[in-house]
Amino acid sequence: MTHLLTFPYEPRPRDFAARLKRRGAPTVGWRQARRHRGRRLLLLAAALAVPALAAPSPWQAFGIGNAGSSQFALDPMPFERPGDSFPGSASYYVATSEVLPIGSTGSESAGLIDFAGGPIAKAMRMDLSGVDRSRALDCLTAAVYYEARSEPDQGQRAVAQVVLNRVAHPSYPNTVCGVVYQGSERTTGCQFSFTCDGSLARRPQEYFWERARNVAAQALSGYVEPSVGLATHYHTIQIYPYWAPSLFHITTIAAHRFYRFNGRAGQAGTFRFAYAGGEPMAVPHTRNPAADKLPDPVLDPLALQKSYDAGLQSAQGNGPAQVGDTGQAPTRPAPAPSYSAEVQSRGGDKQYSGDKLPGSGVKPEFQNSGQWIGRPGG
Repeated sequence: MTHLLTFPYEPRPRDFAARLKRRGAPTVGWRQARRHRGRRLLLLAAALAVPALAAPSPWQAFGIGNAGSSQFALDPMPFERPGDSFPGSASYYVATSEVLPIGSTGSESAGLIDFAGGPIAKAMRMDLSGVDRSRALDCLTAAVYYEARSEPDQGQRAVAQVVLNRVAHPSYPNTVCGVVYQGSERTTGCQFSFTCDGSLARRPQEYFWERARNVAAQALSGYVEPSVGLATHYHTIQIYPYWAPSLFHITTIAAHRFYRFNGRAGQAGTFRFAYAGGEPMAVPHTRNPAADKLPDPVLDPLALQKSYDAGLQSAQGNGPAQVGDTGQAPTRPAPAPSYSAEVQSRGGDKQYSGDKLPGSGVKPEFQNSGQWIGRPGG
């Protein structure tokens, strides 16, 4: 009888397939190429460096700036130079000039002293709405555009500040449009040349007009350009008007030189930065051919400066006086006040002399109180 052996069931092995990459046997050529690889890189670096070193230029030793030089002269900062230094000058010189947003003020502290230009202007806020502000904005925008459209931001703000300084000065109209178009009835000799030389006939460029309008809006909202102080006049650097030597030069910004009055006419107390409105139409005056034949002292800065000082001296009763740039004119004491007949019957000014005031009311035992402080050790 034959016995068959049985085994547990085993699954059939799966087919296996794979590709094995065999590395070829190293040959003599492969070993030599590997041996000379570094030499080839060295030759490539030399081929790039030799033309650079052979360039026709003077040879200079490698160094870091002027670290190896002992003869280097360091220029002093502006606040380190004699005559340009004052308390807080370092902060002044390193400060940047930024355009403030509408509604903010460039200088809240009025009457500050600039190191060169004298007092700066106060903020003139034109919070009025409607016709007055619209006309003032149009007139000031035109002045900034036609007078300084190619100037930097500071130059445009300086022109706007000159217009507002004139509004605050008693020798000029007290409105923006009145200042801008003063003398525009002439064919020459107007206060701002664009109002009488035909510039208004040219259509303004939209981009530059909006830029000037933004500067004008900031000025009417209280921004102050301190670099020009209380300047009321300026001219381009290409010309030199007759009045320039007699006015005080403040500064030069880009293509314009800025001036203020000498004497009392240019002092801070002369200006009144308060806007009352009443703007005329934002258009030039009707041309008047007869105006060109007669000189107008109102348009002459030297006549204004002289008449202002003379009028002030006459009002003070001192007669003609010599007033220098400091404006320190002699003054006399104020006259005694005049009283009514009833007050005169009661004694007039004598009853206000203070000779009938009651005593101090201090008790005798306290009259010497505190005197021991002046006698230490006594």
